[in-house]
Amino acid sequence: MPAALVCLARVISWLENPAVKWLLPVPMLLAVAPLVYLVFRGTWRGLEAEASAWRRELDARGEVDHRPLVALVLGVLILTMQEYFGQMAFFQQRVGPALGRALAAAAHPGIQAHLALYAELHGRLWWGLTRVLGYLTPYLVWRRFFPRDDLRDMGLRLAGFREHAWLYALFVVIMVPILVLVARQPDFGAYYPICATAGRSWVDFAVWEAVYISQFVGLEMFFRGWWLRATRIFGAGAIFGMAVPYCMIHYGKPYLEACSAIIAGVVLGSLAMKTRSIWAGVAVHVTVALLMDILSLSRKGKLPSALTPTSARHFTFTHWSLLIWLAWAAAAVVLGLRAARAWPSWRARLRGARG
Repeated sequence: MPAALVCLARVISWLENPAVKWLLPVPMLLAVAPLVYLVFRGTWRGLEAEASAWRRELDARGEVDHRPLVALVLGVLILTMQEYFGQMAFFQQRVGPALGRALAAAAHPGIQAHLALYAELHGRLWWGLTRVLGYLTPYLVWRRFFPRDDLRDMGLRLAGFREHAWLYALFVVIMVPILVLVARQPDFGAYYPICATAGRSWVDFAVWEAVYISQFVGLEMFFRGWWLRATRIFGAGAIFGMAVPYCMIHYGKPYLEACSAIIAGVVLGSLAMKTRSIWAGVAVHVTVALLMDILSLSRKGKLPSALTPTSARHFTFTHWSLLIWLAWAAAAVVLGLRAARAWPSWRARLRGARG
């Protein structure tokens, strides 16, 4: 085994030591915080100024903004319902048996065999459906509480996405090497992909990833779209307040990922408020999620090859690693072009600072 891989294996083994692992998020946060501050300090200051002006205006009119009250109550209800009624265990105990009875599966061996074959995928479909419906609920009811609010202003506009696409490229350039390293950790491979049969066939893989991507779009609409706009009177505090429940929905996932959600919540929230759009965050989240599943399946040697679970036809794609690094290289090129265009203004600022 090459010396570099031996060294890497030793580092990973050391990081898995509980005496080390529990404290690792502290230096991780301290290392990232200055960069996040430098990138988004202007955004945070702008949010504080907007919130202060809005509070002064409300105070002058003798009014109170009830959006945070409604949003926090509605948000915690949705997240609690998802936790208790949207998990795989609830599907297996209640929904799956009810589905079997509704289809009279006991009297039809073919239906019973189908339900058994796709039991895992059906459970994940239930999980995805409850996530998407829960995350979209605020958009369905918000106008009843605040009829003057334009839902498009909750991060749904595409304006700003293209201008800030370089930030998406920056995150891809940073995250791909990190994910390649993290994929070697035992708890990562044990947890991902969430759907246990995702690598069984291309059908399983395609259906699962469609469900997975859909719930990430809903998640970004919920946390980085609706939640932030509904609580924007808190200024920059809206971002850090949103990061708390966002981190908590990661409980049960690998420890370092749950801790990293603190960073991701702040970064993606700041990005959404900077661009006034959630779509850069959606692109980042979907890219990272797909990479995590592919890397995990590759690490376990379970990438899909059969077309369906019962098909004798196979198609094996052997260039996943090349595809991942091509995506990384494309992001690096975008980032480089952005730096080249910005260099004259950066140089002028440096000269002005020296002068």
